[in-house]
Amino acid sequence: MATKPDAGDAGDSGKAPAKSKKLLIIIVAAVLVLALGGGGAFFYISKQRAAAAAAEEGEEASPAKSAAHSSSPKAPPAYLPLDSMVVNLADPGGERVAQVGITLEVSDVASVDKVKAFLPTIRSGVLMLISQRTAEELLTQDGKQKLAKDILRETSRPFGGGDDEEEDAEPADSAKAKKKKPKAKARQPDYPVVGVLFSSFIVQ
Repeated sequence: MATKPDAGDAGDSGKAPAKSKKLLIIIVAAVLVLALGGGGAFFYISKQRAAAAAAEEGEEASPAKSAAHSSSPKAPPAYLPLDSMVVNLADPGGERVAQVGITLEVSDVASVDKVKAFLPTIRSGVLMLISQRTAEELLTQDGKQKLAKDILRETSRPFGGGDDEEEDAEPADSAKAKKKKPKAKARQPDYPVVGVLFSSFIVQ
């Protein structure tokens, strides 16, 4: 004779799967909450770090930018070569000759045309300066440097310079010379020619 299953056992077996499903759902939900919370926290911290790094970079870049703006590079100089000059020197007998190649360093490209407009005057003044030297003077380093300085002064004449700087060449005590030299240097950048270079220098 077959026996019926106990009603109590059937109820317990039905309740067990329901409890395990609820427990599983709770565990999954808890894991999801933790994962989402951890991901959110990670995302938030990463964003904060990125913002802080960007702020630091901005602070470092701003002084660099201001420095770049404050010390903007000057325009590169331009060079204006003159035709080679052959000049009789002031030596007794007039037999010594100097062949000199000169290149003028001009403050910028825009000033080249200004200097070119006065080239005949400048060239004539330079020829006169060289013709007043002796071979002995021009063969020394100091003599060449003095000539370059005098040529630079000569190139400033068409632009209103030359006279004040020439006073420095006159005999004077050292105290007066020291006072005048800075004044001449302060005025020099106003003139388009800022340097004199020798491309060739032959004394015969």
